[in-house]
Amino acid sequence: MKALFRAAAIGALIVAGTASAAAAQQAPVPAAAADSLFRATTLNLSAYGETRTRPDQATITLGVTTEAPTAAEAMRLNAAKMSQVIAALKKGGIADRDLQTSGLNLNPQYVYQENLPPRLNGYQASNQVTVVVRDLAKLGQAVDAAVNSGATNVGGIAFGLQNGDAAEDAARLDAVKALQAKADLYAKATGYRVARLVTLSEGGGYTPPPPMPMMAFAGRMEKDSSTPVEAGELKVRVDVSATFELVK
Repeated sequence: MKALFRAAAIGALIVAGTASAAAAQQAPVPAAAADSLFRATTLNLSAYGETRTRPDQATITLGVTTEAPTAAEAMRLNAAKMSQVIAALKKGGIADRDLQTSGLNLNPQYVYQENLPPRLNGYQASNQVTVVVRDLAKLGQAVDAAVNSGATNVGGIAFGLQNGDAAEDAARLDAVKALQAKADLYAKATGYRVARLVTLSEGGGYTPPPPMPMMAFAGRMEKDSSTPVEAGELKVRVDVSATFELVK
């Protein structure tokens, strides 16, 4: 009987101890500590970094426009000339993957006279191809070859990077440096110091610039002409935003 009573007492002590430990683990955060979490002084900032680099590729739009009395004839003439243009580009080293048809149109042409209904005067066909030139030394030659083989329009040119990762990373480093410098400046000016970085987000990055208008041709260029094209530099920008926690 005594042994049974002693075992029950020990079990009660174990249960009580377990309950006390669970209560300790689930004890709420003291009000002062919880309040300090919500009253932390934070600083929200944004900054950007930029780097400049030489482009290593260009995208250009070339076109052929033809006119004829009938729609079929306008398209036939156009197809023949565009085939010559594409053949010349390929001969100049442009790969198949870097040639893409970007526009194909056929439109009736009317003559308008006062007090008279419009009169059909034939058809105009146009075909455009977007060309990626990965060797900028061949860019002027590519334009010349296309025009000499029948291209009548050069719509625009855009320079870009085949791989913008290195330029983006350099811009990221500049952006973070600028961000940290801003945080240190604001903290010092307000009597605080930066305790830690809470959040960091990125925006922007390398985006190929839109094509720039270049020129249009009404006829063929001279065989010995060479179109000068200057690549200049590209600006790569990365924007960052962050939240810093400040302490006294």
